[in-house]
Amino acid sequence: MPTPSHQPSRRALRSLLVTGVAASALGATALPALSVAPAAPVAPVAAPAAPLVPPALAAHLAAEGDLADPHTKDIAMQLVSSAENSSLDWRAQFGYIEDIGDGRGYTAGIIGFCSGTGDMLELVEAYTEAKPDNPLAGYLPALREVNGTDSHEGLDPGFTDAWARAAEDPDFQQAQESERDRVYFTPAVDQAKADGLGALGQFAYYDAIVMHGPGQDWPSFGGIRQAALDRATPPAEGGDETAYLHAFLDSRVEAMREEEAHSDTSRVDTAQRRFLDEGNLALTPPLHWEVYGTPFSIEQ
Repeated sequence: MPTPSHQPSRRALRSLLVTGVAASALGATALPALSVAPAAPVAPVAAPAAPLVPPALAAHLAAEGDLADPHTKDIAMQLVSSAENSSLDWRAQFGYIEDIGDGRGYTAGIIGFCSGTGDMLELVEAYTEAKPDNPLAGYLPALREVNGTDSHEGLDPGFTDAWARAAEDPDFQQAQESERDRVYFTPAVDQAKADGLGALGQFAYYDAIVMHGPGQDWPSFGGIRQAALDRATPPAEGGDETAYLHAFLDSRVEAMREEEAHSDTSRVDTAQRRFLDEGNLALTPPLHWEVYGTPFSIEQ
């Protein structure tokens, strides 16, 4: 749910491309017939190996959880839904859509894709590419026009009904999950792991990137992370994980308070910070937290 004013940089996606090295073709040189011996087989040139995680850091991560684990990922989705929709039933949110008055136009779906920030447009484009005959395809020109604004021009009055119809389609539900993972979840978790963070830190990164967008400028996710790095050392560089996460959450709260729509920081103060104060770096149930004064629990 990034803000329109930072939309260009926040649409920049982090993707890691690992390129294999192709073996060169070897030219043969003519030799006298009797001197030719059978050629030894040429070993294939291996692709570069992925960077090795130091054993101590690998053990640290293994002990503190992986947000990409299906069960832990489902916990993460419930935590976000408690803040975004006041419900743990995140799968009931595929059809959610409204303008919440935050300058981003319509907010919709499982993580709040916005008509004003580009991620809703990318979602509908991906859905339409896979399934051209869908209720939202006709709104693509309007979505392109309103991108970067809070306008509903060309979307009203039928867009919300079209979204609700599309949300009943399993293909659209899958498209929402795929875009969530591509733009938000996978980049956040990968960066957190590179910083040496367990499941709680991975979730803190994910929740921040959902709200603030994946850019490098302040107050995008990258800017918040940089502010934390200026204050504390991440575990991957030998720092204390708890101290670093407090620095990250402090920076996150500062970013939230700059925007009226996000000035209630309870999703950090009485949720993520509570888990951190409890020493629950692996985000292991049972979990008990509050958002906007409403209590929530995940028992297992």
